Amino acid sequence: MDVRDLEYRARTWSGCITPELVSRLLERGHADVVESQAAGGDWFCALAWARVLHARGREADAVKVLAPYVATGWWTAVAAAAELLEDRGRVDEAIEMIRHRMKAGHPMALGTYTRLLARHGRAQEAFDLLVPYVDDGALAGALVDVAGPAGRDEEAAALLVGRIRFDHCCDDPWCCRGLDPDTAIGLLATIRERQGRIEEAIALLGRRQLTSVSGRDQLAGLLARHGRIEELRDYAAAEGHREALRRLAVLLEEDGDVKGAIDVYRQADGSANVEWELAQLLARHGRPDEAMAVMRALSGTHPSDDAILHAWSELCLDQGRPADGLAPFDALDARRGGVPAWELYWMRLPLIAACGGVDEAVARARTRRATPGTQRSTLPTSSPAPGAPRKPLPSSGSTTAGTGMTSPATSSTSAASRKPWPFSCPRQPLLPRRSYRRHGCGPTSRRSEVPAGALPRQTGVVPRADCLGRMAPADTCGLTRSRRHGIGRARHSSLSIPKSTLS
Repeated sequence: MDVRDLEYRARTWSGCITPELVSRLLERGHADVVESQAAGGDWFCALAWARVLHARGREADAVKVLAPYVATGWWTAVAAAAELLEDRGRVDEAIEMIRHRMKAGHPMALGTYTRLLARHGRAQEAFDLLVPYVDDGALAGALVDVAGPAGRDEEAAALLVGRIRFDHCCDDPWCCRGLDPDTAIGLLATIRERQGRIEEAIALLGRRQLTSVSGRDQLAGLLARHGRIEELRDYAAAEGHREALRRLAVLLEEDGDVKGAIDVYRQADGSANVEWELAQLLARHGRPDEAMAVMRALSGTHPSDDAILHAWSELCLDQGRPADGLAPFDALDARRGGVPAWELYWMRLPLIAACGGVDEAVARARTRRATPGTQRSTLPTSSPAPGAPRKPLPSSGSTTAGTGMTSPATSSTSAASRKPWPFSCPRQPLLPRRSYRRHGCGPTSRRSEVPAGALPRQTGVVPRADCLGRMAPADTCGLTRSRRHGIGRARHSSLSIPKSTLS
């Protein structure tokens, strides 16, 4: 296996079984297809099958499935394998596996390593490792995560306060590299909320330039978590952000006020995101025909929008109407002379499989390959200026402990002759993140450098990062079903494993 080829396929979903299709195959009882494709070298099938085996208690078999990928040193596979080891109580082996990649200089390894330490009683050590890297936005998020279990919230807060410039206003998209003021404010607010100083956290978040990052609003989340419905309602009305509206609707739904939740969406601006949330709400409460009508009208208004078509296809799959889901794709293909666009091609596969064409869907997925200019999520990553110094990652301990997997050999090249990061290993691209500014200082949107790790965290929990370095719920590896362009939960790579398959 070649790391670059694995990375290319995982990033572009090209020449492989897409995560969407893998999830749907498992949902519909085609675990044998996933198992056979996993044996044939398909990464997403291998990851899903390893998780299924792991949940069934067949740990050795799960390890064997991932072993060829781990042997290449590919970070995505290493992180997934370490999670399986941790879940089975083989914590020392998981720590050693991640530490090995950290010594090799992988840019995502230190954050994962320190969070792993903190989850297993070594939070003090993790905090000390991260202090020198507080100016790195992603690692500052890890520092805040481990500060709680380490009992060093005030130390972390002091480090952040010294880096916040409330009078600073960005005048270009790349003004603040590393730990920008808004990220520092968000992290400090996370600490204050964890300490129970809610009013102080709210006041801090009110001083941000960017009130919403990647469609997520930390203040809306804070108000929702503490049941402050009227404040959240006022905030949603004033700001009009989708996340604030969604949080308000979810809170009302949880309190049993479904009508109120529907009214929140129907009184909003009618954007595609809001209509999608409304359709999901209607479907959850036994009103599938209304949900379908909402999405049908939306897809009719925007007939070639891939995000809306993706949402439409998933709703049709969830309602058991895959033929209806294929209709707009067929119409678009006809307008293109029968040649499907790559952005839409991968969405068709689960629909084809649901219509009884499992073999056809699998064959199409394996043979289809993205061409230059049509790849998904291939944004360039930000890199330091040529010759700019970077702090070396800390090293510790000795060689990798036995994990049942072949670990990549450590390069014998001396540190002095090694190319500086990020050229020493391929770096995963971040998802595009739209940011909404309160003040007229610079563009209204940019690819934010705020990592998902800087978004709100569960109090008292050291979260995991997913296989691509973003934050994920504690029981997954970030592998939930994908929603693109802000519709639903945005994930670059996605797998959901149905519970029935795990038994």
